[in-house]
Amino acid sequence: MRRRSVLANAAAFGFFAKGPLMADEANLHVPAEEHRHAGTFLMWPVNRQVHPDMVFLDILQDTIANIANAIAEFEPVIMLAAKSDHAKARKLLSAKVELWDIPTEDLWARDAGPLFAWQDDELVISHIQFDGWGKKQVHSHDAKVAMRVAERLGLQIIPSGLYGEAGGVEHDGHGLLIAHESSWIEAERNPGMTRNQVERKLLQAYGADRMIWSPGVQGEDITDYHIDSLARFTGPGRVLINLPDTPDDQDPFHMAALDTHDALEAAGLDIEVIPEPNKRRINSIDFVASYANYYVCNGAIIAPQFGDRTTDQIAIDALHRHYPGREVVTLNVDALGEVGGGIHCATQQIPA
Repeated sequence: MRRRSVLANAAAFGFFAKGPLMADEANLHVPAEEHRHAGTFLMWPVNRQVHPDMVFLDILQDTIANIANAIAEFEPVIMLAAKSDHAKARKLLSAKVELWDIPTEDLWARDAGPLFAWQDDELVISHIQFDGWGKKQVHSHDAKVAMRVAERLGLQIIPSGLYGEAGGVEHDGHGLLIAHESSWIEAERNPGMTRNQVERKLLQAYGADRMIWSPGVQGEDITDYHIDSLARFTGPGRVLINLPDTPDDQDPFHMAALDTHDALEAAGLDIEVIPEPNKRRINSIDFVASYANYYVCNGAIIAPQFGDRTTDQIAIDALHRHYPGREVVTLNVDALGEVGGGIHCATQQIPA
């Protein structure tokens, strides 16, 4: 039997818009990613200003379709794309994947897509406004994705008062957040705000009460070092972190990663370290080879593999330990690594 659409679920449960609230007036809770989903959103990359190489854009679209198709074996999936892009997308997508007419430029649903939260027993969107990672990239469509999804589902948007991206903060669903300052305390995203002000708004947006900060790295990549490519909560107070076997003290990301590990350790978290791949199919210095950039869906983990049999297996074994009872599905998503991200960056869950 065909899975019921998220839109149908929204109508059935009576998720209708009410008057505007700010996050500090609302009692919000963003569930942990491993909690059951109603479905997953992804975004279709099309913009030639962002991806000028048409051959590579085809590879990127094929990669996004593969991720969508893998998730669709476990839960409903919705691909956001302009109507004019549906014909090409449909050729690559499983029949289990729904297409919605919401225009996009790029693929980063974690950052531009809606952040769903519960306000008591009502599903809402706890909105962190996407602005192209601090106005670094065109985002005339992507900045409106969350609003357009809210309109289609009839959900209330509750503004956080922040510019930024959900990929820049990790949450355990039990009151704790971790983030790099570099992705939030930044002149283009949140000018004039102190760390304390940003922290207060993030805690309210997620319904959390505690936050761990680490400095991160600013200006070396478009995200200013999103936390979700380094460290992930796998349960309350439990973290899986991806570190190089031999850190390079001249590499700012390596040094920042060690700082983050130390901050998490000092906070008393239960930490497991897994190595980065030593052998890769792509050797570019800008390539993101992060095992931490996986996605948790209903009954499965959709994770990257990089062609290093040893470290690929270490990552798979760790995911089985941290998420017992779930299938681990690994994909070659090198195209995402070449543009600075991974599977988690390309997905956004809808809590059930």
